Amino acid sequence: MRGQSNRLGILVGGGPAPGINSVIGAVTIEAVNSGLKVLGIYDGFEHLVAGRTDAVSGLSISDVSRIHAQGGSILRTSRVNPTRNPEDLHRTVETIKAMGISFLVTIGGDDTAFAASEVARAAGRALQIAHVPKTIDNDLPLPGGMPSFGFETARHVGTDVVLNLMEDSRTTNRWFFVVVMGRKTGHLALGICKAAGATLALIPEEIPEEPISLACVARVLEGAILKRRVMGQKHGLAVIAEGISEVLDPAELSNLPGVLVDRDSYGHISLSEIPLATILRREVQRRFAERGERMSIVDVTLGYDLRCAKPIPFDIDYTRTLGYGAVRFLLTEPKDHALRYGGLICLEHGHRRVMPFDELRDPATGRTRVRRVDRESEHYVVAREYMIKLEPGDLSDTQMRARLADAAGLSPEEIEDAFAPIVYSNTPKAPGRGFGRKRTTWANRSH
Repeated sequence: MRGQSNRLGILVGGGPAPGINSVIGAVTIEAVNSGLKVLGIYDGFEHLVAGRTDAVSGLSISDVSRIHAQGGSILRTSRVNPTRNPEDLHRTVETIKAMGISFLVTIGGDDTAFAASEVARAAGRALQIAHVPKTIDNDLPLPGGMPSFGFETARHVGTDVVLNLMEDSRTTNRWFFVVVMGRKTGHLALGICKAAGATLALIPEEIPEEPISLACVARVLEGAILKRRVMGQKHGLAVIAEGISEVLDPAELSNLPGVLVDRDSYGHISLSEIPLATILRREVQRRFAERGERMSIVDVTLGYDLRCAKPIPFDIDYTRTLGYGAVRFLLTEPKDHALRYGGLICLEHGHRRVMPFDELRDPATGRTRVRRVDRESEHYVVAREYMIKLEPGDLSDTQMRARLADAAGLSPEEIEDAFAPIVYSNTPKAPGRGFGRKRTTWANRSH
């Protein structure tokens, strides 16, 4: 057995995700059955950074035998970063040592993975860490296209909400702008849009260049509204990744009324402080108002509604396997020298794989690599095929351009001038990428 004691700690970092309790339960059961004493550490790294050894609770099998179907985290969570300075990192390591912990299971996303790797490196051989990847953003670079746990539950719950909103949209002839989580990627927004059959999704991966103006993003939504009108529909729903805020011009964002651009302990913009759905609704409504039209749009933000949902069977099954695998890894001497301090637990083709922490890092930034939506994938191409957005063919077709102009109360020339920048920007050779595509078969769309 590796390690100097029989104590194993568990902590949770970052935002909640469905399945956390299932990991805690699986880790505890396997650890206890393997002769280890399990300590649940409350509030992520928060108390470890402060040097506190009392914010823990012993966990037994009876404590966790029924928590796998519960949302939330019985150990709570926090975003405290133990790597902000050398003193915090040293204090964190020394506190863990003082608690007699030789094995640590961390549950979290890219920031917690980075923190875990730094703690493991600083602790040396005195501590082995197994990191279990969780995030509803699905942005960790897991092998074989496996999702990060919590994503499928969040997509499932989010899809049900969006289906209800789509029915409201159809019933009331209104548009809905729905913002969902996804800091740097659009996996959740795209997944919900595709599953629900929403009108369109807007994701950061489609932005041709950064930063982008608010006007440009609003034009994409405005164009979709006008195209739906031409197709005989006055209603629709756009699913928007919150990460659009991160690619907006920060100077423009800071100047918007009621917007606070703040950063968390990991240096990220606090997206929860930016009312993106409201900002986009007001901007699109302003554009229609300038043409003398009152446009009815409802803005909705999904996020906290999804993170603590009860996990669906997929995520329960998945997380129990990951939790068990984390303990088995910690108790087995690794053959790979790169895993001497620990690694990230994942599944590849049904088998446990442990990725060295160094393999997760972007060599350019030193941070955890981010998995972005692959716009060449069949998954994206199919999702994009069923969206309603203005395409290059819509502007080049004289009849369609005239209909769009009539729907907007503009001339065909004004339509061309207004929408050409977003339709033709970053138009690739292959279909399904960028704001616009080379497609002319608009007339056969009915949804």
